[in-house]
Formats: sequence, C-alpha cells, structure tokens
Amino acid sequence: MTPFGWSDRAALIAGFTFLYLPILILIVFSFNESRLVTVWGGFSTKWYVELWNNQGLMDAARVSALVAVCASTIAAILGTLAGVALARIPKFLGRTLFSGMVLAPLVMPEVITGLSLLLTFIAVSVDRGIVTVIVAHATFSMCYVAVVVQARLAGFDNSVEEAAMDLGARPGTVFFRITLPLIMPAIVSGWLLSFTLSLDDLVIASFLAGPGSTTLPMKIFSSVRLGVTPEINAICTILIGIVTVGVIVWSLIMKQAIARQMRDKQAADRA
Repeated sequence: MTPFGWSDRAALIAGFTFLYLPILILIVFSFNESRLVTVWGGFSTKWYVELWNNQGLMDAARVSALVAVCASTIAAILGTLAGVALARIPKFLGRTLFSGMVLAPLVMPEVITGLSLLLTFIAVSVDRGIVTVIVAHATFSMCYVAVVVQARLAGFDNSVEEAAMDLGARPGTVFFRITLPLIMPAIVSGWLLSFTLSLDDLVIASFLAGPGSTTLPMKIFSSVRLGVTPEINAICTILIGIVTVGVIVWSLIMKQAIARQMRDKQAADRA
C-alpha cells in the first residue's frame, strides 16, 4: 500500500481549501455588521432580520422551493420508470433512441435546453410561469434519477423477486412490495439530486419564468449585478445550512439502513 505522504496531504488541503474557503468566507460575512460585504464591521445577525423583511427575496425563495419539490417529485417518478425499463428490458424496439433521449440532458447545454423548451411552449400557446419552470426542471432532472436507479438495478439480486413469484406473487405485487422498497435509497438519492439541481438552476429558469415565477437564483443574480448585499450572504448561508443538514440526515439514515441489512443478512446466514 502506498504511504500517504506530505505531498498528498498538501494536495488534499489545497483542494479542500479551494472548494470550501469561499463558502466559509460567505458564511462569516453574513454576520457582518457593516453593509460593505468586504469590510468587517463586527458581529451581527441583523441581516437575517432584514432578509425576513425583504419581500422580494422571500417570494423568490418560496417559488424556488415549490418548483424544486414539484419538479424533483415528477423527475423521481418518471426517472424511476425509465431506469427500470433500461435495466430490466434488454431489447425492445427503439431502445437505443429511448436511451439517448433519456440521457441527452446530461450533455446538452442548458442554453439549448432552455431555448428549445421556450420555443415548444410558445408553439403550443402555453404562457410562461411556474408550471413551465416545473416541467423544464423535471425534464432535465429526470435523466439523473434514471441513471441512479439503473445503476442500482444493475447490481440487484433477482433471486428475491424470483422467490416471491415462486410463492405466487404477481409482477405488480413483486415490484411494489419487493423491488421498490429495495431501490428506494436510489430513488431518494435521485430526488435529492434533482431538488438540488432545480434549486440551483438559473439559465433554464431565465428562459421559462414569467410574471410571479422569479426563482431565487434569478433574484440573486439580478441583485448581484447591482452589488452584493448582506441579505444575499444571509440567504445563501441559510441554503448552505439546509443542504448540509439534509446531507447529514440522509447519510445517517443510509448508515442505519445498511447496518440493519447487514444484521438481517447475518441472521439469515446463521439460520
């Protein structure tokens, strides 16, 4: 085994510093007393109070949360179906085309995706708003769920399903009672990834948002063009906290689920 030398430690520290130091600086300056975001004027939480009174940012945050929840839920459902089809049906008419269409948003530039969806909605006379943003975010997020679910099913133990069908269970019952619970961690991981991508998107939302559907990234971007304000640092810190808590909670849940599966497997082996 190759020893972990000082050069490896230095590279690791440099990499993490490059990634997380800007985020740490943003968090620190969200508690700055001064309105100048680059000049430290003392510790204060007043900008979080100002953020609560900033109706524009709060409305944009509510729109982003609504869009992210709806889009990630739709993406999780459709992406799971696509992933199951790609993993369980090796040959069907148009499989190559279907696989390419499902995975295309992974490599498609966001500008092209946003413009093409905009032209589509204009062609079918659909007004831009929250619904169009939700559809667009579900469209480009679905492929991530499909990839995660397909990868989970690639290493799936089919003997469990075969045993259930030998005992008389129908295919639908096997899927909802056996397969779906076992691949649920992958589905939830895909949902969380879709939620993060939707919450972060700026380009596609800029093409498809209408009156009353301005998302938080759009609001922050338009505000930053006039200068960064401490309220933006505060809301970004809150978002970082929400994502961090979500990742930690999900990691603990997954750790407990893996430990429970290991205990069940050891009990089955002893039996």
